[in-house]
Amino acid sequence: MSSHLKPAREGLRTRIFQVIFESDTLLGKGFDVALIVAILASVIVVLLDSVAAFRTQYGTWFYWLEWGFTLAFTLELAVRLYCLERPFWYLRSFYGIVDVIAILPTWLMLLIPGAQSLVVVRLLRVLRIFRVLRLMQFVGEGRLLLDALKRSMRQIFLFFFSIFMLVTIFASVMYLIESPEAGFTSIPQSIYWAIVSLTTVGYGDVVPVTPLGQAITVILMLIGYSIIAVPTGVFSAQVIRSIREERYSDEACPGCGHEHHEKRAKYCLLCGTWLDEETSDPRASEMGSDAPGSTS
Repeated sequence: MSSHLKPAREGLRTRIFQVIFESDTLLGKGFDVALIVAILASVIVVLLDSVAAFRTQYGTWFYWLEWGFTLAFTLELAVRLYCLERPFWYLRSFYGIVDVIAILPTWLMLLIPGAQSLVVVRLLRVLRIFRVLRLMQFVGEGRLLLDALKRSMRQIFLFFFSIFMLVTIFASVMYLIESPEAGFTSIPQSIYWAIVSLTTVGYGDVVPVTPLGQAITVILMLIGYSIIAVPTGVFSAQVIRSIREERYSDEACPGCGHEHHEKRAKYCLLCGTWLDEETSDPRASEMGSDAPGSTS
């Protein structure tokens, strides 16, 4: 739990805080499940409302359901702020901003008059999809993915920079080989073709017509197939590293020096030495009482 997410004071606010922000109680788990269901249901309403056939037939239902979800999420946000010691800290956090964005478009519909503003309101309604982001706070493994992404940013940046250089070289060569009639009117246009070919998408709007250009295209596509797994491998390695750090400890065994024990392990896997140096080994007293010459 973050340091700024603290209940306002003992009493009702503390009990509400334990239900909303903690999940170690039955009421807390029930609240999280109900909130997830409400978020998913509200997103489904937004998705169905974007379909013209459903909007024509069930537009009124979608309208009132949207207002129902908006009122419920507004009340939930108000209760969250009520039980916090520093509510403005929560509003400045990631999930606080998402909470505000999730309910803001519907309330703006009441404040923006005029037929010309309907287009703006319709665009603002799309922002309600941000409710999906609130599901991230209920996924414990999300932090592992974010840590892995941060650690692999340099490798991924280097990879994309190398791809950009490769694409630029191939695009420059194709700009010299192919004619403007084939679609290679400039180097940026050729870069677009190179990216499409390297990713093996193949839109077909820019196609080489000379045998040499087609041969270079084949080489570029094969290169695309061979390097497509590079960023996936880098990211997967960082995910595995984050999982290991989450599960295993770096502290060495005081007996044999072996590392990478599970954090919940009490004894060394190799030599059986007690790992927690701050407390005494309960097994030592039992062995001492059973030793020869000991008295009961």
